[in-house]
Amino acid sequence: MGLEGIADLPLHTGKVPYWLASIMRRLSKAIIDVMIIEWGPDKVVERLSNPLWFQGFNNIIGMDWDSSGSTTVTLGILKEVIKPEEEGIAVLGGKGKNALKVPDELNSLRGKFSVNLEKIERASRLVAKVDSTLIQDGHTLYHHSVLVSESGKWGIIQQGMNLETRFARRYHWLSTENFLVEPHKGIMGVKQEIAINAVDKNVENTRKLMVDLLKEPPEKLINDVVKAENMIKGQTTLDNPSAFKVDIKKRRIYMKPIEISKIRQILHKVYEVNPSNLEEALLHGLGPSSTRALYLVADLIYNEPPSYNDPVNMPYDPFKYAYAIGGKDGIPFPVNRKVAYEVIYTLEDILQRIKTEEKDREFALRKLRSLAEGLKE
Repeated sequence: MGLEGIADLPLHTGKVPYWLASIMRRLSKAIIDVMIIEWGPDKVVERLSNPLWFQGFNNIIGMDWDSSGSTTVTLGILKEVIKPEEEGIAVLGGKGKNALKVPDELNSLRGKFSVNLEKIERASRLVAKVDSTLIQDGHTLYHHSVLVSESGKWGIIQQGMNLETRFARRYHWLSTENFLVEPHKGIMGVKQEIAINAVDKNVENTRKLMVDLLKEPPEKLINDVVKAENMIKGQTTLDNPSAFKVDIKKRRIYMKPIEISKIRQILHKVYEVNPSNLEEALLHGLGPSSTRALYLVADLIYNEPPSYNDPVNMPYDPFKYAYAIGGKDGIPFPVNRKVAYEVIYTLEDILQRIKTEEKDREFALRKLRSLAEGLKE
């Protein structure tokens, strides 16, 4: 199983000091360039889409293992130092409003990358929808980065923040045609007690029912939503004479009010599209609130609930990580500038040898591999 998935990180405040940002830029550039030479752009995208490898990468360049800022800082630096025309990779999007720039940034790759950019844009939109709508785990997305190689391999890294726990959660994706059935492959993180999870492989009936419900007249669906809400509150109706008892865990999810006026507009819009599948519905406006109404009806009216298991299925053990130069906040020790620059100079020297003299290429690569083996011991 691949390691693409989800990671949880506590919120850290503070900025990266200028001197450390300079180290991070040079070190990131050198590491990526070596990887390009060894593996090629596709493999680099694949590695960065692996949450364990990504975590190790931002530890190596000086971020602390448990910093929520590791995602935004690392991807921001990669976007700055990676040049599509040089590395054959583009890093798009970013934090906040920068996430909305993905379509324009993809368009800027025309003539540079001979790939289906519309397909990647569609994937970007779908991934954002899935992690905010089909998975509802209390984390609001605020970072969305797309990595794409010149051959069309793509990876997407998103981050969301839980304002109550102050934990960030990172979602990793790698090129796939499957967006609905456990699309993250492997998932790592701190498991929660309960979450709405409609990408679970065991709830295919729920996904099909959701599409069927969206094809019905919206007012009929809204009547069912109101009925289900009354059942949650324990109220009785003519066709439900006895009070309906709802599991306390589900009650925590469903007791959040649903704004009927808001979802009515969305449901009418999706109904007019007449979606043939859930992907179409998501791309045409189905969002968290309207989807939660569907879950409520599917569960309480039709007895086809989504999964309530948090999709995390791999433990997150930060103490397995090795540290090369230290951490920004001094965890497990302050950044050692001397060691950092020794690593930078060594990598940059190897890269220069490879670029200037072809005959030194194998020598330099052997030296690099020997260095890597030494670090493992």
